[in-house]
Amino acid sequence: MALDTLAARRRMLADPHGFHVVGAGPRRRRAAAQAVLENLAELWTQATGGNRLDGVALACVGSLARQEVGPLSDLDLVLLHSESERREITELADRLWYPLWDNGIRFDHSVRTLAQCREAAGRDLSAAVGLLDLTRIAGDETIVAAARSTTAHDWRKHARTRLPELVESLYARHRREGDLSQLIDPDLKEAKGGLRDMGILRALTAAWLADRPHGDVDAAYEHLLDVRDALHVVTGRSRERLGREEQDNVAAVLGIDGGDELLAGVSESARLVAYSLDGTLRRATQARQARTLRIAARRPQLSPLGHGLFLHDGEVVLGPGVDPAKSALLPIRAALAAARAGATIAPRTLDNLAAHAPALPVPWTQATRDVFTDLLATGPALVPVWEGLDIAGLVTSWLPAWRDIRCRPQRSPVHRHTVDRHLIETVVMANEYVRDVRRPDLLVLAALLHDIGKVAGAVDHSAAGAVIAEEALTRMGYLPSDRALVVGLVREHLTLVDLATRRDVRDPATIERAVAAVEADEEALVMLRALSQADARAVGGQAWSTWRATLLADLCDAARQTVRDGSPVAAVAGRPAQPDGEIISVSEQVAAHGGPVIRVDALDDAFRVLIGTADRPGLFADLAGWFAAHGFGVRSALLQTVAAVAVDVWTVTTTDGQPPVVEDLTRDLRRLDAGDPTPLRRLTRRRASTTPGRSASSPETSTRVLVLPDASTRATVLEVRTTDRTGLLHQIGRALSDNGISVSSAHVGTYAGQAVDTFYVTTGDDKGGRGGPLTPAATGRAIAVIVDACDGG
Repeated sequence: MALDTLAARRRMLADPHGFHVVGAGPRRRRAAAQAVLENLAELWTQATGGNRLDGVALACVGSLARQEVGPLSDLDLVLLHSESERREITELADRLWYPLWDNGIRFDHSVRTLAQCREAAGRDLSAAVGLLDLTRIAGDETIVAAARSTTAHDWRKHARTRLPELVESLYARHRREGDLSQLIDPDLKEAKGGLRDMGILRALTAAWLADRPHGDVDAAYEHLLDVRDALHVVTGRSRERLGREEQDNVAAVLGIDGGDELLAGVSESARLVAYSLDGTLRRATQARQARTLRIAARRPQLSPLGHGLFLHDGEVVLGPGVDPAKSALLPIRAALAAARAGATIAPRTLDNLAAHAPALPVPWTQATRDVFTDLLATGPALVPVWEGLDIAGLVTSWLPAWRDIRCRPQRSPVHRHTVDRHLIETVVMANEYVRDVRRPDLLVLAALLHDIGKVAGAVDHSAAGAVIAEEALTRMGYLPSDRALVVGLVREHLTLVDLATRRDVRDPATIERAVAAVEADEEALVMLRALSQADARAVGGQAWSTWRATLLADLCDAARQTVRDGSPVAAVAGRPAQPDGEIISVSEQVAAHGGPVIRVDALDDAFRVLIGTADRPGLFADLAGWFAAHGFGVRSALLQTVAAVAVDVWTVTTTDGQPPVVEDLTRDLRRLDAGDPTPLRRLTRRRASTTPGRSASSPETSTRVLVLPDASTRATVLEVRTTDRTGLLHQIGRALSDNGISVSSAHVGTYAGQAVDTFYVTTGDDKGGRGGPLTPAATGRAIAVIVDACDGG
């Protein structure tokens, strides 16, 4: 029977072996579509008894109509009729639909007259776009042709008025689904640059508002279809979201070397589709405006930009008679002109420049370096211009190392862009700091190159990037002193943020490491701070916050003062940090009046909680437990003791945006000071409700404790890596306190559910005083008790 054959062919197409047997790419999809159409035509014959029905036909839209059907794609069927008898059409529909349902074939269906097709297209934008692909399966060809031609005519007629609606729905979908080229688990159909956007390209062309590009974008679209088909094969379902768990298997089906290479190919294809859509939409909008204003045919309006370049309808074009073969610098000049004008380079002009402009001389001339860094300094307008240059292949001709990081995914949960896009976003952010440095050209260059070492197989991308940056800068012809500065920035671009957020910024050893990173050069320190800020802000999310900015500023200010003073940090490395005026004032209030003094200040995304109280063993653990019990996350705890008074500064976050209540904390702290553990009972309940079951012997959850020997000379610094959970700081603090070990500061980080916490620990006495670094034996004991506390031993 027809449906048996249809179901068998679809099962074969969904089999990994059959996937390869049918043939690759478009040929396989056309064969699949033809098989489905033939079997549906046979089903029509059975349903109609072989009789000819005038004014009635079975048609399809969607992937089947375009002959792009995947192994498990749903079918989109339409039963067309010309005001036929309702009962007869209903009975025919039942004879068509029920056998499909009975055989487990997934499909969408509708029964419409020609008028209903026009009404649906006029009411629903997606229906209007879909009906442009209407294709006959069986039955009366005349009604199918009439439906297709009338809906296409209506689309062209009303395209000018419906274009804003189309654009708004397009942007809303992109905001909702994200950018396919930048996502780790993207929706291949709905995200920006995905399969649905190719349908929008075809719809704009069908509206006669603008022609769309061909060639590369068609190949990119076919590649996305290949990935979708392989995803169907791997999951056994009609899916478009490429989840992380399926990527390696999808890559294997396609013969691609791993999930990263798969995502890089998806990113490259999505960029081509998105870039083509942006250009086509821009030209369609211009055509709509011209028709709205009833502008008659006219000569092109060209605004001169210099060097034979002109601005025309929002795009940079070459002037008459300009030969790109005569100037190697012309592509960079065109990019600079476009970015400064807030425009893009016209696609044909871009292709012309890429094909005919000579290669840049090596080393570059001073003029080339100047124009290139001027381009990098254009701000947000750089992003679309650079995208066009990259797609045309010009960027890799200027920077061969770019090829190895192009479209490369980043699986870190904090990153939101591919490596190459992150570099450009960092360049854009760096432009906000160019007035803070003497060499803004070198700052934007460092921003462009700072992650150039994130290549396959690199263990330390900063060190690898320094080598690659040296080669690139030599190719560009920079002086050795300039190269050394930029290479140093690339090598150390993570140092300041790492020190500021995971070390005690008051500790002289931390300051010494920051000064060493820039070789005691104040200007290099200013540039490294600017690069660090630009890098973190380009990542976005948890990589940058007011808290991090404050810590970075404190560290850089201390390092800058040290460089200016000219005294080696090691000379004061053994001295304790001097308390500031606020700390002394709070300690005096506590000593004079007794009882805790608590102040809470709001930051942008956190709260600074200053607590002054009589120092005692276990105070850190009790405070950490109180914050955990009340749902606060701890970012850092800086602890100082002045005349037996502990003045601790905590930075905490909360999910509801409400600060700690000073009265509650004051009351509970007094009870804890008196030895009453009641305020921490809530922590036990919270831990029981939020901590999953785990095995202490499980290798994936076992705790690691690292000793950082050079991080401080006045404390022993331990970095704890373990699974994050409620009350973790309290457990660690209590374990250390019970073993006579004091915590002088703690710096907390959580990444993908894993805690990476740094503790400065010292010897303590029974009066709660702070001592010096631990002995080797005490260090071993501290590590043991931390592991036991974290792993439940």
